[in-house]
Amino acid sequence: MNNKSGTPPLAERMRPQRLEDYVGQEHLVGAGSVLRNMIDQKQPHSLIFWGPPGIGKTTLAQIIAHESGLPFFSLSAIESGVKEIRQIIDLSKKAGKALLFIDEIHRFNKAQQDSLLGAVERGYIVLIGATTENPSFEVISALLSRCQVYILKPFTVDDLKQLVQRAIAQDELITQMDIHIEEWEALLQLSGGDGRRMLNLFEIVVTALPEGTKVITNEKVQSIIQKKMALYDKTGEQHYDIISAFIKSMRGSDPNAAVYYLARMIEGGEDPKFIARRMVIFASEDIGNANPNALLLATSCFSAVEMIGYPECRIILSQAVTYLASSVKSNASYEAINMAQAIVRQTGDLSVPLHIRNAPTKLMKDIGYGDNYKYAHSFEGHFVEQEFLPEALAGTKIYDPGPNPSEDKLRAYLRQCWKEKYGY
Repeated sequence: MNNKSGTPPLAERMRPQRLEDYVGQEHLVGAGSVLRNMIDQKQPHSLIFWGPPGIGKTTLAQIIAHESGLPFFSLSAIESGVKEIRQIIDLSKKAGKALLFIDEIHRFNKAQQDSLLGAVERGYIVLIGATTENPSFEVISALLSRCQVYILKPFTVDDLKQLVQRAIAQDELITQMDIHIEEWEALLQLSGGDGRRMLNLFEIVVTALPEGTKVITNEKVQSIIQKKMALYDKTGEQHYDIISAFIKSMRGSDPNAAVYYLARMIEGGEDPKFIARRMVIFASEDIGNANPNALLLATSCFSAVEMIGYPECRIILSQAVTYLASSVKSNASYEAINMAQAIVRQTGDLSVPLHIRNAPTKLMKDIGYGDNYKYAHSFEGHFVEQEFLPEALAGTKIYDPGPNPSEDKLRAYLRQCWKEKYGY
């Protein structure tokens, strides 16, 4: 079907044009929601959709443009640059205002993102960016401050089934077939929560089945898809399975498995910065102070990957992966910040002890700010016992060094300083 006469894939043919046909994201487009009110009032503002692939980011942007009566322009950050952005800004000025949708905006560099600022500020364009990565890390602060971030959720099982059932009922080609779905599990699993992938998988399966009544079972789906599709899809379920196996292999100190999954991602065309970024997080979360060099190496790896890119950066990634996997492990720092945040949420804004408060004015000094603060470097061993935590938390141990040579040294030092206070 989608191979004949240039017919678009099923997911494209079924792309809804109206909000009432849009599936999912009830928290954003349901009655009374902020985004729904914005659409109904036809006053769109610049925003960023953050969420996994295939959950309707592009479709929702097109619907917003249609409902608002704005010209719609679309760019892919992979294929476009400053030149294309400027061309669209010029067209938008002539039109008065237009909506510009940028897919994978996290792949734009700083200069490309900077080129959008003026047009967004002056209102020539309403920018909608789509990203699968945390925009706090990938979108420059100047642009992020001008955009509202909306988090899109993965499709539910019911959402995915609804997409297929709508296709059976409405698609011009699919409605001509006699389709009976006996089992859903394989389609749902292979889709990985990606609506676009779900519809296109479904089309591949029904096209491959013989004429007559097309009965869909898990076994038939698995057999057809294994023959027709690659084993690694960097935008589908495999993406999440492989990165999970990669992290868990490093955490489990198996460099052999870790570098194998690294190769799977490289061969599948995964973004090397995505791999390196996960390694930086891993170095602190799973190694921490057991081996502080791990974070230095992971950070250097990210910088080098950013500078060099494929294919040579595969060697740098391999060096870092095998080092991290082979390193002694500790999640003590990770546990410490989790505990500290839990305490803050539970206890609220406790008063900072007066003697360690900042005292930049005479009034603050007069009421006791900074009184009796002991400057550690003025004492033998650069340490003197005094209270730093709020009174209600005095003596609470939050950081508990892990059982490894590096953190054993930290524990011994802390015990020497604090004696029995924290139980080190």
